[in-house]
Amino acid sequence: MIDKFCLPDTHKGFKINKLHFSNEDLAKVAYNFIKEGEPHEGEIGDFILNWLKPSEFIVVNTSGSTGKAKKVKVRKEHMINSAIATGDFFEMEAGCTALMCLPAKYIAGKMMLVRAMVLGWELDLVPPSSNPLDNLYKTYDFCAMTPFQLDNSISRLHLIKKLIVGGGAVSPKLQEMVQGLNTKVYETFGMTETVSHMAAKKLNTKKNKKKPAPFKVMPNVHISKDKRDCLIINAPTIADEVLVTNDVVEILTYKKFLWKGRIDNVVNSGGIKLYPENIERKLSAVIDGRFFLIGMPDDALGEKLVLFIEADFSEELLSELKERVHSVKHLDKYEIPKKIYLIGKFEETPNGKIHRKNTLRSKIK
Repeated sequence: MIDKFCLPDTHKGFKINKLHFSNEDLAKVAYNFIKEGEPHEGEIGDFILNWLKPSEFIVVNTSGSTGKAKKVKVRKEHMINSAIATGDFFEMEAGCTALMCLPAKYIAGKMMLVRAMVLGWELDLVPPSSNPLDNLYKTYDFCAMTPFQLDNSISRLHLIKKLIVGGGAVSPKLQEMVQGLNTKVYETFGMTETVSHMAAKKLNTKKNKKKPAPFKVMPNVHISKDKRDCLIINAPTIADEVLVTNDVVEILTYKKFLWKGRIDNVVNSGGIKLYPENIERKLSAVIDGRFFLIGMPDDALGEKLVLFIEADFSEELLSELKERVHSVKHLDKYEIPKKIYLIGKFEETPNGKIHRKNTLRSKIK
């Protein structure tokens, strides 16, 4: 018979905004956040109350970036195990200072709270924004951001010793920007079902690597792939079931893999399989701002590769962008987009990620 999960009390080193709270104290803080706090504090309060309930599960919203947004039940025990694995992987012990600048509505924000409570971190809260380090002067041992937040925080990144970046791929241009910084910057890989990240790779290394660095899996995570070359994750400490993903990978060792892209996004153009995410990395050297590649129906090729760029339309800009694209080295002839569309504003998921298919549909209409 399986013992019923019992929620442990908060670590004695745990603090929020310099104050320690036990489980009993946290309930009062949560109510105060909900009644009198800012919107982001209300979300934190909601999560803390759900965390303190006797239920074994937390219901988490997925981002909807790779499909329809949905609710997923996550075991609190798995969240605790994930927090411990993160602490081991990044060598973050009790007493570490951490900054929370992500919304508690999604798993990444929830896990910052769980890590602090379980590992004994001293957590400071700031409103989620595109410039989370503005008006801060304190140095932190650990922080988690989106690529967009990182892009807007480069000049003040000296305030963070270790940073994890998730919620979207880090462009080569952004990766180049973090080279030479003292901050250790890691790109993470994971999903709601793996209770935030299950792998990570360091972005700024002393070695100048021309080839993309592989992701290294967290403790107690086992990887393989199916006939589609999609990643299979077996991680019993953070997920009840073996997870078959739609992420195309190349497995290098039992602990390391290269991510190629989402199989949902693969474009079959004239029998040639094109991975938009790989091509986007190459194009990021010549395109500023947001853009993406996607397949559109084509009578001759079946699908043709097209490029969407978030910008107001002008013939001059369109002509210039075509020249830039054709100037990219190491771009195979099949990888050159057949058409470029300039769109004033992309369709987005609830948490601000680009919704490729909805943007395409809006263009077709």
